[in-house]
Amino acid sequence: MKLFVVLTLVFASLVFAQTLVIHSQNDYRLDVSEGFQLFTTLQRLKIPSKMLYFPDEGHWVLKPQNSRLWYKTVNDWVDQWCSPSRTGR
Repeated sequence: MKLFVVLTLVFASLVFAQTLVIHSQNDYRLDVSEGFQLFTTLQRLKIPSKMLYFPDEGHWVLKPQNSRLWYKTVNDWVDQWCSPSRTGR
């Protein structure tokens, strides 16, 4: 576990862009604690970041209310960080 914490810190220190972390409790491909560690590290490094957590979903967000929240959050994030005023386009 110590090695993973070190690797998380090393990886997160290489991230300079804003990051949206999305994780679900029942996604067994990656332990949920890893998503929270990444988010916490980004916050401590003052990198703009947001965490969207689904305690009742797996890898695919299937429940209608959760799906709507997923799409709204992702679209709002893209609008916030990829708007023409931010990208210079």
